[in-house]
Amino acid sequence: MIWSQVYDPMGSMLLSTLLAAIPVVVLLGAIGIFEMRAHLAALLGLASALVVAVLAFGMPAKMAGMSALYGAAFGLMPIGWIIVNVIFLYQLTSEKGEFDVLQRSIRGISDDRRLQLLFIAFSFGAFFEGAAGFGTPVAVTAAMLIGLGFSPLAASGLSLIANTAPVAYGALGTPVIALAAVTGLDLQQLSGMIGRQLPFFSLIVPFWLIWAFVGFRKMLEVWPALLVAGLSFAVPQYLVSNFHGPWLVDVVAAISSMVALALFLRVWQPKRPMTEAPRDWSSKDIEDTGHMPVTEAQKPGAVFKAWLPWIILSVFVFIWGVPEAKAFFDSIWLAKFPVEGLHQLVQKVPPVVAAPHTEAAVFNLNLVSATGTGILLAGIVSGLVLGYSPAGLVKMYGKTLYMIRYSLLTIACMLALGFVTRYSGLDATLGLAFAHTGWFYPLFGTLLGWVGVAVTGSDTASNVLFGGLQKITAQQLHLNPVLMAAANSSGGVMGKMIDAQSIVVASTATKWYGHEGSILRYVFFHSIALAVLVGLLIMAQAYLPPFTSMVPSVIAPVVGH
Repeated sequence: MIWSQVYDPMGSMLLSTLLAAIPVVVLLGAIGIFEMRAHLAALLGLASALVVAVLAFGMPAKMAGMSALYGAAFGLMPIGWIIVNVIFLYQLTSEKGEFDVLQRSIRGISDDRRLQLLFIAFSFGAFFEGAAGFGTPVAVTAAMLIGLGFSPLAASGLSLIANTAPVAYGALGTPVIALAAVTGLDLQQLSGMIGRQLPFFSLIVPFWLIWAFVGFRKMLEVWPALLVAGLSFAVPQYLVSNFHGPWLVDVVAAISSMVALALFLRVWQPKRPMTEAPRDWSSKDIEDTGHMPVTEAQKPGAVFKAWLPWIILSVFVFIWGVPEAKAFFDSIWLAKFPVEGLHQLVQKVPPVVAAPHTEAAVFNLNLVSATGTGILLAGIVSGLVLGYSPAGLVKMYGKTLYMIRYSLLTIACMLALGFVTRYSGLDATLGLAFAHTGWFYPLFGTLLGWVGVAVTGSDTASNVLFGGLQKITAQQLHLNPVLMAAANSSGGVMGKMIDAQSIVVASTATKWYGHEGSILRYVFFHSIALAVLVGLLIMAQAYLPPFTSMVPSVIAPVVGH
């Protein structure tokens, strides 16, 4: 029997919105205010979502339960599968002391902590976002920063701040492709519109990142390098997104940023290098320990060996991200499981969508094409290169699974919560509340994308949830639907900092599990401040010349939407 979503069960949008917000408030409050362990907070948030969905919004209990199971399965595959294998690779390199060599090789680029952070978290992390997404860049860069002696809070929080501007084009443009699919708007127009929004923030984020790390005055000491890193990312981001498409935006921009920054630092270094992190930002128990003398670690062969696992990882991640490769791997083995009691039984209705339609619920078990499988193979190859025996690899994998057992439980519960809010319509109720803001909608519509990512942990999921709503509301308010659909994605990237899934990934990569509340409190201001700045830019593009000239005329919708 089909169940239609109800978006105002209380007969008052204010009361219905407050009810819909309960799971998010419970989750973030439990983590950020009461400092509960993340898996307990996630379970509490999930329980509150189920209660609100069933008792207040009238969702059948079986459907609510199946949506939670569906979300939990998605949390483990593909997201948990990525995390466990990234941490496995990190453990392999750390056990052999290769991270000590890596630390000194990066100091060969610059001894300055600010520039090390910039290169790894912003430029290098953007490559992994573009190639894989889904938590991979935060897991990799946070682990690398820990290896360089950054404190867990610094490694976690700063990796989250850096992983913003590239998110809209992550996983080879997946969020933009999904946005075009759900809205029926032209893919190239959406790609170009986002590419006329985010490059401004690609310039800002490097400055913001170092300011968050060391303060304004010490940030100014390295402004030339920040400008080079940001500009060499922003320009290709604009050009590729506008004149090619969404697929290779981050990959090209990240490579450009890494090369430009490395070359620039050969001819320029700050007058007063910061070789030690500020107090409370360094890990004295990690810093300056070593498994070999400096002279040994500086040998080209040792440096290459230290970087080799990450080069191998980059190659595998990129291959697994190529659409043709994914299609080939799926042809080898792909199992699809329609979720019984949920698939095509939940109906979205206007005004969230233009016409009623039922929601699909199919779990794809694509073990061969999953990004985590590519990372696992990279870990196995790297382990053999580093001298591990097959038995040693199995033992290390077992240790990794035990280490992150609570993280996997947390991620499963987080995604279960997100799927319950999606299929019950709680998220749509929150979205409709934003849609009632009239002239200010460009700002609040942008913040809707931010909320979507904060709740679901994915810019892709936020675009799927709210893309149609953004288009319909824009048309009702005589705004450009391409602008507002793009705003959902651009605003959403700033929510990536505070989504519980990303915070758990960061705490796991830094072995700081149980301190998710500290990470959330640190990044929250940065997240909301940057999201508001994106919203103000969207307001300018909607109403204020010459910014309005950046917005294209809308191409006719794709047939069938």
